[in-house]
Amino acid sequence: MSSVRVECVAQEGCRIGESPVWDEKEDALLYVDITGRKVCRWSPVTRQAQAIPVDAPVSSVALRKSGDYVITLGTRFAALKWKEELVATITQVDKDKANTRFNDGKVDPAGRYFAGTMAEEIRPAVLERHQGSLYTLFPDLSVVKHFDQVDISNGLDWSLDHRTFFYIDSLSYSVDAFDYDLQTGKIGNRKSIYKLEKEESIPDGMCIDTEGKLWVACYDGGRVIRLDPETGKRLQTVKLPIDKTTSCCFGGKDYSEMYVTSASDGMDKEWLSRQPQAGGIFKITGLGVKGVPPYPFAG
Repeated sequence: MSSVRVECVAQEGCRIGESPVWDEKEDALLYVDITGRKVCRWSPVTRQAQAIPVDAPVSSVALRKSGDYVITLGTRFAALKWKEELVATITQVDKDKANTRFNDGKVDPAGRYFAGTMAEEIRPAVLERHQGSLYTLFPDLSVVKHFDQVDISNGLDWSLDHRTFFYIDSLSYSVDAFDYDLQTGKIGNRKSIYKLEKEESIPDGMCIDTEGKLWVACYDGGRVIRLDPETGKRLQTVKLPIDKTTSCCFGGKDYSEMYVTSASDGMDKEWLSRQPQAGGIFKITGLGVKGVPPYPFAG
């Protein structure tokens, strides 16, 4: 295990870096800065990030089969044309709520875009509870709401056989599993598969590796942890030099590198002086496992 290496590859100083996604076509890492209101694309070749500013908190980005990207922006699902820097609303959710925004989102193996909402934060992780819901944007651009009463809708992914949907509602301190029907996109039979320990703090973004194990970024925990969803055991902990780890994905040529986003919101000067890389993008190598390429939105 001693070969694991953590490196800050982009000192972007994101306020809330989130939703890393590897874009194979561009050989680049996509991610968002939620409160910084920008969608970013970092190239390992130039080691530079380009950013496109948007008009609301942008919480997730996904590939689109027809090209370019889809994003969750405020309470909207939207299309993003990168070169033109054009954003077009697809549809809006939570119309009955003045105070919510989307948070994490990801595309399922059938090309549906799952994303959930939460109340706007008063301070990081402090917010009115039970205001969020989990939604799916279908390829025909219709939207289904799965359930509400969510605190902070967060990490999501699917098992390798596509029969289980994994999901995190952060303030439950739990990683949950649902039965999943790939044909219909329906979920059911929710159960908790892992409860976070005190030092792991708050579960945030999540991804799966080719061995079917989950990786969870621990917000305020300064680490990513590897879990076995079958046994509910933690298999590995990788610590980072910053506290506010927000999400993770696999990328690089063969998906053997892990990329981790982080946040700086809510940190005072003294804290930031101790963790100058807060809000940066980190690359972890030497994990000995690979990830699953992201699915593109089919609509």
